[in-house]
Amino acid sequence: MKSIAIGFSGGVDSTFLLKAAQDVLKDKVLAVIAKSPLHPLREFREAMDIVNKWNINYIVINPAELNIEGFSANPVNRCYFCKKEIFTKIRKAARDNGIQYIADGSNFDDLSDYRPGMIAIRELQVISPLMDSGLTKDDIRSLSREIGLPTWNKPAFACLATRFPYGQKITAERLAMVDKAEQYLLDLGFRQVRVRYHGEIARIEVDYNERQKFFNERILDETYTELKAIGFTYIALDLKGYRMGSMNENVIS
Repeated sequence: MKSIAIGFSGGVDSTFLLKAAQDVLKDKVLAVIAKSPLHPLREFREAMDIVNKWNINYIVINPAELNIEGFSANPVNRCYFCKKEIFTKIRKAARDNGIQYIADGSNFDDLSDYRPGMIAIRELQVISPLMDSGLTKDDIRSLSREIGLPTWNKPAFACLATRFPYGQKITAERLAMVDKAEQYLLDLGFRQVRVRYHGEIARIEVDYNERQKFFNERILDETYTELKAIGFTYIALDLKGYRMGSMNENVIS
C-alpha cells in the first residue's frame, strides 16, 4: 500500500495500527480523528496527544451521529449507521488528500461479538489489517508493550452509545450523564468502567478484580451521591463485573 488513512481513536488497537503504518509508510499516513458526543473528551485529547507527539498528519472530523435518521432510536443495528457516517467522512478526507486506502483497528476478537458496523465497513471497502492478520487483543497488547507503546495496557473502550440497551433512546443529555458518571469512577481509581443507562437506573460495571473496592461504605455513599447528582435515581452494581458486549448478551447476530 502506498498510502493509508486510519480511523484513529487513540485506543489500543488503532494506536498499534497507526504506529505500524507510520513505520512502513512514513509520511504517507493520515490519522482521522472523530470528535463526537459519543466519545469522551479525554479520549479525543489522548488521540491528539499521540499524533502530535509522533508528528503524524491528521484531520479531525465531526460526525453528527445523533442527526442520522434512525440512530437515536437505538435499533439493534445502530452501529451500522454510526460506522457508515464516520467512515464515509474518512473516505472523503482520504480522497481529498490523495490517500489510496482506508483502514480501521478492528481485531480478530471482534469477530466473536455482534458487530453490525462491520457491514458498513465492508460496504465502504475499508480494510482491517489487524483482523486480517489474525491478531487478537492480547496479541496487540503484547506487541504494543514490546515496542514501547503507552497504550499497551490501556483499558478497553467503546463509544458511549454502547451503554444503552437497544430501543432506549440516545440523546446528548443522556450521553453526557453516562460520560460524567464514568469519569467520576475513573477519577476514583477504577480502570475498566462502564455505566449502563437503564432509564432511571445506572448499572455500574467495573473489572472483575476491582469489584471488591465497592465493599467500602464511603465509596458506596459517595458514588450514590455523585451519580444521583448527575441525574440517576437508582444506582446499581453489576455483580458479574465488566465484560465486552454485555448489551449484546441477548442479541442473536
